[in-house]
Amino acid sequence: MGGPALLPGVALPRPASDPAAAITRGVRRMLAERGIRGLVEFPLANGRRADILALADDGEVSIVEVKSSVVDFRTDQKWPEYLEFCDRFYFAVDPHFPQELIPAGCGLIVADAFGAEVLRPAPLARLAGARRKALTLRVAQVAMARLHRVEDPGLGW
Repeated sequence: MGGPALLPGVALPRPASDPAAAITRGVRRMLAERGIRGLVEFPLANGRRADILALADDGEVSIVEVKSSVVDFRTDQKWPEYLEFCDRFYFAVDPHFPQELIPAGCGLIVADAFGAEVLRPAPLARLAGARRKALTLRVAQVAMARLHRVEDPGLGW
């Protein structure tokens, strides 16, 4: 993911040339408009990395899996491993993606580089309190480490 990690297992955001970057940008803009903040390439305790992990003011956690093509969707079937780390799970695709491929039990977001729209809300499956606390703490640590790197790039990260 380009460059050194901020914390073990913490990758940098995707480069702008990546086709999924436009979808990711649009989703994050839409989330921000709703008062929800998201981190990209968020490391989960099971060793997976969520494309976007979003945290709402009320503590609700959403994971958004970005799929830039049908091939990407069909060859990457690790998404069920994310479900135990969120209250809601979404797929985000571009407007030309065949939406019928997205499993019915998952939320669906359509996005481009400028914004996004939730076409199908994700079902709510509340996290256990202990998992939520650990995850929220990890969100804070990762976000602070990334901010520190931006604020003090000469530290030799």
